[in-house]
Amino acid sequence: MEINEEVREFWEKEACGTSPFITGEKERYSKSWFKEIENYRYKVEPFIHSVAQFSKHKGKKVLEIGVGAGTDHLNWAKSEVELYGIDLTDMAIETTRKHLDLYGFESNLQRADAESLPFEDNFFDIVYSWGVIHHSENIEKIISEISRVLRPGGQFLGMIYHRRSLHTLNLWLKNALLKGKPWRSPSYVIYHYNESIASKAYTFAEALVLFKEFKDCQITPYLVEADYRFLKNVKNILPKKLGFYMAIEASLDD
Repeated sequence: MEINEEVREFWEKEACGTSPFITGEKERYSKSWFKEIENYRYKVEPFIHSVAQFSKHKGKKVLEIGVGAGTDHLNWAKSEVELYGIDLTDMAIETTRKHLDLYGFESNLQRADAESLPFEDNFFDIVYSWGVIHHSENIEKIISEISRVLRPGGQFLGMIYHRRSLHTLNLWLKNALLKGKPWRSPSYVIYHYNESIASKAYTFAEALVLFKEFKDCQITPYLVEADYRFLKNVKNILPKKLGFYMAIEASLDD
């Protein structure tokens, strides 16, 4: 089985962010079910709003790569943009469509692999992807595709994983050192033990290389619960630069 098919098989079982741990006993696909998903997402990742700035982009043509449960997608729809969304799974497309339907919104949704985006050159003003593209076999190909479909002056807004983080250290301790295999690299444990197979994480310098086709690339790290799971008593003094999330804001030349 090809890597991206393995990734797809993993996420087909459950759209990202919709586990019973989050939704409780709420009726699946009900407004209350989706509300639990939204409340949890923005409670643990409140910085999404400062990166996406949904309401700032009214009237623009926006593509979201990896729609998941449609939480961010709904906020894009509310912002009156011309909206498109893709995901590797049918589960996410179905879930997102049901989410938008509940609020009377529509989007151009389709299942697709981001390594080959089904859109013309210079088509979008913004491509948004939060915590998705690092799961693909070839992230470099995805970023090249993003550059291709963005118009001159267009923006990529999103997040990829940071390798030099506290969460990576936790994964390495659990799946390398404590298993008597300290030679396993941080990249290895992220690839094999962080969500779906083939997950990747990058240093700040590597992220800049990934987005080298863009004239401007700003990187902002964020600490998340996975980083301070065992350090809750001191989380307020932990360095932000050790966070597992790297928010990316990158612009193409006009």
